[in-house]
Amino acid sequence: MPVPVPRQRTGSPVTAGPAAAPVPAGPVAADPMPESAVDPMPESTAGPMPESTAPVSESAGGDLTLLVIEDDPAGTFTVPELLGAAGTRVRIRTARNLTEAERLLTDDIHCILVDLALPGSARERAEGDDLAVLRHVLRIAPKHAVLALAADADSERAAEAVRVGAQDFLHRDELDGRVLSRAIRYAVERKRADSAQVKLAESRLRAQENARLERGLLPTPLLQGSDLRFAARYRPGRSRALLGGDFYDTVRTPDGTVHAMIGDVCGHGPDEAALGVELRIAWRALTFAGMCGDELLSTLQKVLEHERESDEIFATLCTVDIAPDGRRAGLCLAGHPSPLVVRRGRPAQLLPYESGGPALGLLPRARWPRRQVELGASWSLMMYTDGLIEGRIAPGGDRLGQDGMVDMVNRQLAAGLSGEALLEAAVAEVREMNGGDLTDDVAVLLLDRDRVHDRDRVHAP
Repeated sequence: MPVPVPRQRTGSPVTAGPAAAPVPAGPVAADPMPESAVDPMPESTAGPMPESTAPVSESAGGDLTLLVIEDDPAGTFTVPELLGAAGTRVRIRTARNLTEAERLLTDDIHCILVDLALPGSARERAEGDDLAVLRHVLRIAPKHAVLALAADADSERAAEAVRVGAQDFLHRDELDGRVLSRAIRYAVERKRADSAQVKLAESRLRAQENARLERGLLPTPLLQGSDLRFAARYRPGRSRALLGGDFYDTVRTPDGTVHAMIGDVCGHGPDEAALGVELRIAWRALTFAGMCGDELLSTLQKVLEHERESDEIFATLCTVDIAPDGRRAGLCLAGHPSPLVVRRGRPAQLLPYESGGPALGLLPRARWPRRQVELGASWSLMMYTDGLIEGRIAPGGDRLGQDGMVDMVNRQLAAGLSGEALLEAAVAEVREMNGGDLTDDVAVLLLDRDRVHDRDRVHAP
């Protein structure tokens, strides 16, 4: 069945290639050939395609549909049907002007061939914009591949059309069916590549913006004037994320007390991360306002209840307030694992958990008693979330648990590790035992007070 292919405005007709039948040089019908007489398309393909099957995502070798915007009746195509190298059929729709083109422009159109000689509006002609028609097509068809059709002597405007946004241009005097078929396929693939590049650039930009935002939400400890040393490690369970549902913070109030906190919102998605940031900021503000213990946790529970998306959301929390002399601390636990303490000359052990209260958000009138613990002159206090102890000790094996964590830390202490190196080794070993990345968020915080080393530094010559 013959398919329309553009022929020259003047001179000899074009053909679809060496095997094509000759085309009569005489006049053709004054009206564009109706679509139904060219290559009738099934009714089911005429409607819009889903977003996932946008025009430029047509698989290689599939049929293609071309919309020709051409006002010259003599330019109607009359050579045999266009076939690509793999037998691709090119279906044709024709439009005489932009109004008709907009009506025919559906998602099953893969490529648009627009004649640069098509006259624009009177205002556009007065402004001297030679590419006004092309610009209009690019605006109404941002997802479609576009080819510009130009006269042989109009190479400069054809090249400008590509700079404006067309995928390629074709010279009318050099055009035949084979060239057109190849140009359509090239334009579709180039548009697909361009669209993928734009999406990749947008994705990278969003990732960079998210990373900057998440870095800004990570805590900066405020310990100026304190002799305590601080270290922390944080690994979100979400891939490519900087924040998870775990959160921590450390501040020193004007009276010299150092307050530390670590918590875990159930789940580890972006909503849980946002809620964790809100709780951390609220904790810092309330701590500087003078709250601690049960009063502080009760207020944080109210914050949680107002900010959570569901009544099923809860958060565990551990708070420690270390006296100005560094020898004693107050401990409050809200459904959270008890901290680990290492005193000079003694192995690591867990602080008491018996007086802990429930997680925040579980009971409306819960209470969280504050327990006093003795730390001594030199000590290390490690606070952590359950992501550290819920990893497996072997793929498919038992979980590490608190006792396993204590044994692991004691081995690392015996190897001479402390501070940043101790936390790094602990997280790395837990991940190694688990056989790969941990599925839950992990946060670990370490506070050190070493009076012996501090005295040595003071009295050093």
